[in-house]
Amino acid sequence: MDLEEKVIKKEPKYHGSIIDVEKQTVQLPNGKQASRDIVYHSKAVAALVITKDNKMLMETQWRAPVQEVTLEIPAGKVDSRDTGSSEEAMVRELNEEVRYHAKTLKHLTGFYTSVGFSDEYMDLYLATDLEPVTDELPRDQGEYLGIKEYSLSEAKQLLDSGQIKDAKTTMAILYWELLSK
Repeated sequence: MDLEEKVIKKEPKYHGSIIDVEKQTVQLPNGKQASRDIVYHSKAVAALVITKDNKMLMETQWRAPVQEVTLEIPAGKVDSRDTGSSEEAMVRELNEEVRYHAKTLKHLTGFYTSVGFSDEYMDLYLATDLEPVTDELPRDQGEYLGIKEYSLSEAKQLLDSGQIKDAKTTMAILYWELLSK
């Protein structure tokens, strides 16, 4: 069965600094029409950052869309400063957010963050062999972060208790658990 939908019409709805939104009219495999709201987002990166003491770095920050402080791994979007390179973006984000340079940066996986409405694709890295940066890059305007370290058992407990609700962070903890076996 052919499941592909054919786009009949595209209507731009919003152009912003992080996302663009478009309404599409599509023809379904059965010949009928439907509409789709699509969010286009820059490629993104995130890192499971492990210290020499085998602890994971996570950040607390206010997230306006969910109206709460979240606990997350370092992450950000690939932009013009990175010449389109996810690895360069990850190096920059580690500097900006946790103030470390990772001598070892290994790509773990890539995934779409929410395929039901967005094309955002994120590369997940493992960052180890950390050294403090000598030249701190400025954080994004309005970005206020608290940085904390957690053991694997502490991270799993935070996940089990529902204190971690972020998908990329959940995936990173599960990867860490697999890598630790």
